[in-house]
Amino acid sequence: MRQAPTWFPANEGAAGRGMAGAVALLLGALLAPCSGNSELSTAVNITWSSINFKTILQWQPQPTNYVYTVQISGVNADWEKECVHTKETECDVTDKMEKVKDTYTAHIVSEMLSRTETFEEPPYAISPKFTPYNQTTIGRPGIQTYELNDSKLKVVVEDPLTPYRFPNKSFKSIREIFKNDLEYTLYYWKDQSTGKKEATTESNQFEIRIDKGKNYCFYVQATILSRTENRKSQESNVNCTSHQTDVLDEYGTEMLIIIAAAAIVTLITIIVLSVTLYKCKKTKHAKEKETMPLNV
Repeated sequence: MRQAPTWFPANEGAAGRGMAGAVALLLGALLAPCSGNSELSTAVNITWSSINFKTILQWQPQPTNYVYTVQISGVNADWEKECVHTKETECDVTDKMEKVKDTYTAHIVSEMLSRTETFEEPPYAISPKFTPYNQTTIGRPGIQTYELNDSKLKVVVEDPLTPYRFPNKSFKSIREIFKNDLEYTLYYWKDQSTGKKEATTESNQFEIRIDKGKNYCFYVQATILSRTENRKSQESNVNCTSHQTDVLDEYGTEMLIIIAAAAIVTLITIIVLSVTLYKCKKTKHAKEKETMPLNV
């Protein structure tokens, strides 16, 4: 007859064996999830990438036999899922961060697709905190129009757009979000010169006085006044005016006098040569007439 396990009294018979089986099943259930989690890796090197409020969460490593799910929440907000069961290592979370002044945290959850339902919470990694209003990078402003008129340069700046929309579906610009916290700086200089000047405005328009008849190059850059870091936007493209400078502006009065004098000398020379040739021709014609034989 088979001996019962030593931790159960032998005289309990079938009851002892039943209890032993129950303990074995319980130990197996407890150990199974742990052995499964040993195959999962949690995310590392978690970073936020955000330009004009379009925000991407990125991390490592690339999953092999598991997937990721991103959970994101602002302060005192419910957790929301994004990029559920993805094998990618980035997730666009822009739609979950429209309250741009809120501070957000993300959990990147590692999960086995084939895992059975258990009471164990899957492992996850926690992102750094991110506040879009303070941390998103401001992209390159555009130059909507510019005009050189006499001694004035007028420049109209085009605000970068964000992914967020008004109820009429039109996109909000950074001006609609930052309002008076946004200003622009215009950097300008004479064409082919290294001396740079600047002007600022709280609106989208510049009107500055410049030297009449000169061409200028310029670019603009936005500043978020409330920030202590990451205050400046990317720089706009450089534009240059194409004003047609006249001879006086280009060469100065002295050069103009020299050119005028040369023109006068050339004109006098032409007149003298013309008169001389005329006289020579007339004299020659007279001599030919004298030597011509008389008709009989």
